[in-house]
Amino acid sequence: MANLNIEIGGLNFKNPVLTASGTFGYGSEYGDFIDLSRLGGIIVKGTTLYPREGNNYPRMAETPVGMLNVVGLQNKGVDYFISEIYPKIKDIDTRMIVNVSGSTIEEYVTCAAKINELEKIPAIELNISCPNVKEGGMAFGTNCGSASKVVKAVRKIYHKMLIVKLSPNVTDITEIARAVEAEGADSVSLINTLLGMAIDAEKRQPVLSTVTGGLSGPCIKPVALRMVWQTAKAVKVPIIGVGGISNWKDAIEFILAGATAIQIGTYNFIDPTVSIKIVDGIENYLNRHGFDSIGELIGNM
Repeated sequence: MANLNIEIGGLNFKNPVLTASGTFGYGSEYGDFIDLSRLGGIIVKGTTLYPREGNNYPRMAETPVGMLNVVGLQNKGVDYFISEIYPKIKDIDTRMIVNVSGSTIEEYVTCAAKINELEKIPAIELNISCPNVKEGGMAFGTNCGSASKVVKAVRKIYHKMLIVKLSPNVTDITEIARAVEAEGADSVSLINTLLGMAIDAEKRQPVLSTVTGGLSGPCIKPVALRMVWQTAKAVKVPIIGVGGISNWKDAIEFILAGATAIQIGTYNFIDPTVSIKIVDGIENYLNRHGFDSIGELIGNM
């Protein structure tokens, strides 16, 4: 049987299949549908320093082969996560990773520092697609300068594996990837959602309360795949591919493009068992094609 183990930033994963933040809750919600221990990892929903109510409704809209969302990182804050959620998920037998978000560098740093103290959380995923309130709302991840600053600040106080999640809403994603790599990122995950919108023709008004929102689902896969391929040629750190993965073939394509691991997002809402199907599909593919390990497949096209 082929070996599915991978390593990112010195951290070993039993296989390359992870679930994406915001689509899998805190993991335990899916325990009735799948054996969570079979996953390579679970990236829990976005966590911020302070509680957030999220955006006004409506904040989700269906699109052809995808969805728009402006949930707005609704969560009860990192202290609530530590006291109420962490005790319930810390013994799940897979890599539990927290997605960290913020509106200022100070918020990112303080939130990451608190999570750094949690023994059973071996990594964080830094979401730099958040609006920097001190810079007029421009996302941290849309230019090299602000991306570098937030990663550098977090890297100083966070001593475990650091993944940085990149925004696709930029001219050249490889520039941002190189910038965060230079400041100590152990890995980059890409892509976050694409900016999109929906209009109600009968009401002649936007569907979403914030007008624009994040587009995800199978419709963004070709863009995500292209960006992973480009970034794999630009950085030395491992890449985690995200965007429109709905079956094992999609996962294989991302790995061939240069991803060491993948995340499943929107499709969890359609089929809550899809992650396990993808684990099985990858293993079957490796066996059918005579590969001894998943590492032989990375960038092998």
